[in-house]
Amino acid sequence: MNQADVQFYKENGYLLVKGVFSMQEVEEMRAAVESIIQRAARAKADANHAWQGDYLEPEQLKKLVLKGFHDVHYHDASFTRAATHPNMVKALNGIIGPNVQLHHSKMLVKPPSNGAAFPMHQDYPYFPHRDHSMLAASVHLDDADMENGCLCVVPGSHKQGPMPHVGAHYLNHKEHPISSGTPCPAQAGDVLFFNYLTIHGSDVNKSPRTRRNVLFQYRDASDVPTENVHFDWGMGLMVSGENPDFSRARPNYRIVE
Repeated sequence: MNQADVQFYKENGYLLVKGVFSMQEVEEMRAAVESIIQRAARAKADANHAWQGDYLEPEQLKKLVLKGFHDVHYHDASFTRAATHPNMVKALNGIIGPNVQLHHSKMLVKPPSNGAAFPMHQDYPYFPHRDHSMLAASVHLDDADMENGCLCVVPGSHKQGPMPHVGAHYLNHKEHPISSGTPCPAQAGDVLFFNYLTIHGSDVNKSPRTRRNVLFQYRDASDVPTENVHFDWGMGLMVSGENPDFSRARPNYRIVE
């Protein structure tokens, strides 16, 4: 991570960092993803998470599949190691600064031939923050291109600030089609960092190849949420540096029966 990379991120709202994870680390995470899917199936918690809406014909939507589970670092230690990996932290320090917190994690699996699309959207509506330091780090566990639904971003769109979403989920697909984004092809082990205000989405997986990604959301430790949404145990885990606010070192939860 050099100054040119940091400047690129500031100007464009995204940055692809090559080779953050070794193939051995990628294989460990692939195995973990498969294990989570199997355990979820046994627990009858493996519902289809494909996006609904009017961006595709209803008959097409019925055929699409997306496996997505949040907080994967609670399910397998390989993701805890990934979230705090030295190469990941190095990139985060360049983009966010010295004090970095993990907000949450999730995995997204687009199966071959019918892996669901993500309409263009900002992540902001899901967990708005005061200083907009929040970013996603999308870890690629497979090579990704347009054929198997790689991520597309709109460079510089983070500078527009929050935008109105359809049902708080995605942007008007007629005004913001996936084709309006710049494709970000990547290889297994690469990480795409993008601000939560950056418009992004991905097309259907039309290939015979699976597209597996693990997403980590990070923020500056001094940034605070502006709405009481998307809270979970472990949010605020220090990945780098220190928490400048001693009184806000952990979420205020209570256990209810």
